[in-house]
Amino acid sequence: MSPLREIMRHVPSSVAVVTALHDGAPVGMTVGSFTSASLDPPLVSFFAGKSSATWPLIERAGRFCVNVLSAHQPQVATAFAARDADRFGGRAWTASPLGSPLLDGVLAWLDCELHALHEVGDHLAVAGLVHGASAAGDVKPLVFFRGRLAALD
Repeated sequence: MSPLREIMRHVPSSVAVVTALHDGAPVGMTVGSFTSASLDPPLVSFFAGKSSATWPLIERAGRFCVNVLSAHQPQVATAFAARDADRFGGRAWTASPLGSPLLDGVLAWLDCELHALHEVGDHLAVAGLVHGASAAGDVKPLVFFRGRLAALD
């Protein structure tokens, strides 16, 4: 394991699923780098791996929904991180106001339009302009810490 990877294991990160519609079909991927980027204008960001097969489909859609996962959704994070999996199979979702898949039971969601994309090492830094958002009440988040998915107490 690289020294940087070993150190970064000790930094907890959010767990979210970024979704979009591509040619009418839902697509999505798990990200562990979701964060707020700006309040004015309202921007959020995450990193997508350059080797991702899903990111180009989301990019072509031009809009996406960030589904911030709750503590009871580790199986959702795992499903959307798997390659060549039926990620939406049997999973309930509705269309967000911009039309992207909004997963049931999430802690929060943010409906975004692609704002900027920058190459950063082996990833792409994605910024989304937030058009709408909502958060659940007293729901615990799912986090990634020391190589595992965990709930905050």
